[in-house]
Amino acid sequence: MKDLTLESIAKKCGCSITTVSRVINGSSRKYRISKTTADKVMAEVTSSGYIPPFTATSLRHGGSGMIGLLLPSIANPYFADIASSIVSELYKSGYTVILMDTMEDENRMYESARSLLLRRVEGIIAVPCGDNPEVLEQIGREIPVVLIDRFYENTYLSYVTTNNFTGSQDAVRLLLEAGHKNIVCIQGQKDSMPNMERVRGYKKAMAEAGLEEYTKVVGDEFSVQNGYLETKVLLNSKMPSAIFALSNTILLGAMKAISESRMKVPEDVSIVSFDDNMYMDYLTPPITRIGQPVDNMAKLAVKILRDKLAHDSEAQAVSQIRLMPSVILGGSVARPKE
Repeated sequence: MKDLTLESIAKKCGCSITTVSRVINGSSRKYRISKTTADKVMAEVTSSGYIPPFTATSLRHGGSGMIGLLLPSIANPYFADIASSIVSELYKSGYTVILMDTMEDENRMYESARSLLLRRVEGIIAVPCGDNPEVLEQIGREIPVVLIDRFYENTYLSYVTTNNFTGSQDAVRLLLEAGHKNIVCIQGQKDSMPNMERVRGYKKAMAEAGLEEYTKVVGDEFSVQNGYLETKVLLNSKMPSAIFALSNTILLGAMKAISESRMKVPEDVSIVSFDDNMYMDYLTPPITRIGQPVDNMAKLAVKILRDKLAHDSEAQAVSQIRLMPSVILGGSVARPKE
């Protein structure tokens, strides 16, 4: 990646260095460069991971007024809430947001981040995918990058997240206090830090209660389908007395599977979810869940980014913040059947 230059890209595309430079600068039409050539150059720039060394300098001498926002799934209500809060905060500061859905794909995230850089965004707020921070850290040396919700271990990038470990423990303890032992955890994306922290909190709470033999973690993504399929499998085996769904989307899938089996929540099975959303109060019954402070996370992420863009010397320090979640009681937890 370090050996990439305008010259090497020009050779691969069969055109001049000047042409490559003009395409990257967005001057294709001005210099009547064919769409075929421009598309070829941009495809090579994106796939190769080339990052123009002049990007940060040009932004410092006249900002574009644009901020990039990377989300793993805009179809997920939780990430839609994050996007809404961030867009609202940035709008107050006069920024336009370019939103890109990375579809829980690490390579797509890398390509999207580089694409945002080529579009001259002044900074990026990202909910990252995968466990390799290299590309976002590299871009972070050009323009400010702030992570929200998810983060990487041992990274210099600033982030704002929830204390997922504590929230998970709180959720499991609610079920334990109601008398449950056989509690199954349906997890999401295995390599995401929030998921790992939630699973760790679940296992810790079960271990403290002396219930290691009942500990069971299933699933592999933050989706309705994952919650539905895993619950279907559970219903066809020894059904647990309680389910801990690690996201609101997993919860919806689990509720659908339970309903199809003519079982009832909480009479037949109790359920607790991580994530909050208004619709959970309108389900039957209202769902007991762990709420994340989405608005505060968004405000902090935008503040950190804004301070970095202002070149505040204190703001250049790494800010890694974990906010406390809250327990929201509904009607989805009851004592298990004898």
